[in-house]
Amino acid sequence: MKSKIKVKTMLLHLTAVIFIVTGCSSQEPDYLKIMPATELKQILQNEDVFLVDVHTPEQQHIKGTDLFVPYNEIKKFQDKFPKDKNTAIYLYCEGGPMGNMAAKSLYQLGYRNLINLEGGTNAWKKAGFDVE
Repeated sequence: MKSKIKVKTMLLHLTAVIFIVTGCSSQEPDYLKIMPATELKQILQNEDVFLVDVHTPEQQHIKGTDLFVPYNEIKKFQDKFPKDKNTAIYLYCEGGPMGNMAAKSLYQLGYRNLINLEGGTNAWKKAGFDVE
């Protein structure tokens, strides 16, 4: 009897862990694409994109950055963003979370093509790419 209770308890704990882990991995919003540094670097070498640093305080920028707007002031500076709401907007901060928050604000303003640099400038530099 005690072994059945232990097995049931273990199964309940295992189920809870599975739900927690899978829930965390699915938290990337469907309106935002997360892009690794190597892919962004390749795109920047081949295309002219709208690249925005949203880290606060202001940091060194990735070469080709078009705009610096603090992640928490997107609405205040919305006139600085492309008029076409389908324009791809590439966002980055130091580690990623501020880019995610900026993307949420931009999405609420109607933008639908949002990309955030996975790991931010930390990942960018770790990949061996320069900032200025």
